[in-house]
Amino acid sequence: MNYSRQRDSILQYLRSTKSHPTADTIYQNILTENPNISLGTVYRNLTQLTKLGEIQKLTFFDGPDRFDAAADPHYHFVCTKCGSIFDLDLDLYSLSHINLLASHNFSGMVEGHMTYFYGVCQQCMEKEENKNSLKNQ
Repeated sequence: MNYSRQRDSILQYLRSTKSHPTADTIYQNILTENPNISLGTVYRNLTQLTKLGEIQKLTFFDGPDRFDAAADPHYHFVCTKCGSIFDLDLDLYSLSHINLLASHNFSGMVEGHMTYFYGVCQQCMEKEENKNSLKNQ
């Protein structure tokens, strides 16, 4: 693949954040450095970087795709209150039995899995606690 300053800007931005941004967020953040870039160019480069295995695309049922510069297999936590996405520090081998469980009743060959954990993040829990403590005063 030929070098592209725009693609490099996208990759550098993704490597600088842990927030798992959307394509629009990436576009907004690299626009000052690349004033002539279009949102379409950002999408095309994200697709290309995903196909090359440079980044991960995280797809959810109820929102836009998110992108992660950490292309190695890992798990994510999604906050059901604020929508934030966090990397989970889990040993990949601790959940490797999922592939075996899935293979048990499946005639094909399971080669991997992608798992998202859902719940409420610490910041949202603290906000709720603060809100409740103000009500009780």
